[in-house]
Amino acid sequence: MTQSPSQASSSAPSAGTPAAGPYAIVEACGQQFWLQANRYYDLDRLPAEVDSTVTLDTVLLVNDGTSPTLGQPYVTGATVELKVMAHRRGSKVIVYKMRPKKKTRRKAGHRQELTRVMVQSIFVNGKAIA
Repeated sequence: MTQSPSQASSSAPSAGTPAAGPYAIVEACGQQFWLQANRYYDLDRLPAEVDSTVTLDTVLLVNDGTSPTLGQPYVTGATVELKVMAHRRGSKVIVYKMRPKKKTRRKAGHRQELTRVMVQSIFVNGKAIA
């Protein structure tokens, strides 16, 4: 059974694209994250206690559901409030290096230290949009 092109395009968004609605793109831990309210994310380890609140003011883009606001480089007056849920460790990554015919082998492992945070709200000029 085949689908017509109109039926195929009306399917759900791809797994890598977050759902529509108010969101913010912030810079944290040297990376950029697409954050939405009432969702949790794993960031690199933050120097904060569990159940404390962290405020990020390096907001690159804010979309309140109608129109996006792009910062140059940051949106002035925009902040994202995060609640620290837990400190965790990521999955183990094995690094194995070998030089063939030289009897040289090196094996090392790494586990990234992570902080799980819940996005409580997104503020623009003191007004919560999410």
